[in-house]
Amino acid sequence: MTAVDRVRAETVAAGLSFSRRRTAVFFTFFFPVILIAIFGVLVGTRPTGGGLFTEPPEYYLPGYLAVVVLFTPLSRVGSTIARHREGNRFEKLATTPLSRAEWLAAHTLVNVGVIGAASLLVFLLVVLVTGARVPLRGATLAVVPFVALAVTLFCGVGAILGRVADSQDGVVAASNALALPLLFLSETFVPPDLLPAWFRPIVSLSPLTYFARGVRAVTGAGPTGGWEADLALVALVALVAFVAGTIAIPRTD
Repeated sequence: MTAVDRVRAETVAAGLSFSRRRTAVFFTFFFPVILIAIFGVLVGTRPTGGGLFTEPPEYYLPGYLAVVVLFTPLSRVGSTIARHREGNRFEKLATTPLSRAEWLAAHTLVNVGVIGAASLLVFLLVVLVTGARVPLRGATLAVVPFVALAVTLFCGVGAILGRVADSQDGVVAASNALALPLLFLSETFVPPDLLPAWFRPIVSLSPLTYFARGVRAVTGAGPTGGWEADLALVALVALVAFVAGTIAIPRTD
């Protein structure tokens, strides 16, 4: 059996396992919908007024996409590793030809597929419900690699959390503790000019900032220049996170 066959087999198994977890499937798609309903419809944006949501609706599209590419892989991969550790699954996997990199690649592919579908739903809802004006041009398709690479990045981070946390509850707590500050301090929902001047350089340290900048560049009405550099940086950090996540996956329990 080749590496491709092993990854394919594990991908199918992981996909079926996810589909059987109806609660996980429901909230993967339901949570961003609720977020859009609250902030995009009930709160709304006030481009000429005060408050937090003062930008046009399309400005917040990267933020809504960031919700699914950040929270879902962190909790899903981290919880899966914690669950495997509790059930001594990695001792059994160590007796098979499946390597740690192949295992993480398979679970990353499942997350890319699931989160890709959720991102498409988010994209359509933001356009249809909030009135965001997203231009249809070739550069807009760059949202696809941005989402795929961001999911890969946070799958790697999720693998590290699954190794460090001592239980599935610990993974959930650690995921939320990491994701919530990262979400709102990465140029997703909060424009940089609303933050203190001393804090703005710190925002540039977040890879989610470059995801948001790149997606905003290709989906906004302005010029699209510069998104290639953002995509390259997200890809580099995703590679580092994937390698680190692979090393973090335990061989045995």
